[in-house]
Amino acid sequence: MTTVVPGLTELAELTGQHLGHSDWIVVDQHRIDTFADATDDHQWIHTDPERAAAGPFGGTIAHGFLTLSLLIPLWDDILTVEGVTTKVNYGLNKVRFTGPVPAGAKIRAAATLVSVEEIKGDGVQVVVDFTVERDGSDKPACVAQAVHRYYR
Repeated sequence: MTTVVPGLTELAELTGQHLGHSDWIVVDQHRIDTFADATDDHQWIHTDPERAAAGPFGGTIAHGFLTLSLLIPLWDDILTVEGVTTKVNYGLNKVRFTGPVPAGAKIRAAATLVSVEEIKGDGVQVVVDFTVERDGSDKPACVAQAVHRYYR
C-alpha cells in the first residue's frame, strides 16, 4: 500500500520509519533480455537459458543492475510525495547484490526513511534504506541506500 504525504514537511515527520513494501513484480526473461540489449551486457548467465541451466544457479538470473534499477518503480509504489515539482535520483551510498534473482522470480522492495534534510533550491535530500526481497527466499536479492532529492 502506497504511503501518500501532502508535502515535504510531512515527509520529514516520517524519518526513521519503515514505510512498508511495494507490490511484487515479476522479473521475467524478456525483461532480462531487454536490459541486456539496453546495456550491452549479454553475459550467458543472463541471456542463454540452455547454458545457464548447467551453471551455478540452474538457470538465467537478472543482472544486479537490473534489480537495482527496479528500485525506481518499486519506490514509487511505496511512497508518493505531493506538492513537489521535481524528483531526482541523486545517487547511492551503498549497494550489495546479496542473492540471485532467477528469471521468472517475483521481487518487491521494503523501505525505511533514514533522513530528510533541507537543501538549496527549495528542496530536501532524502536517504532511504532499501531491501529487495525475492519471493520464496529468506535472503534478500539486494540491499541499497539510495539518495533522492525532491523540489517544491
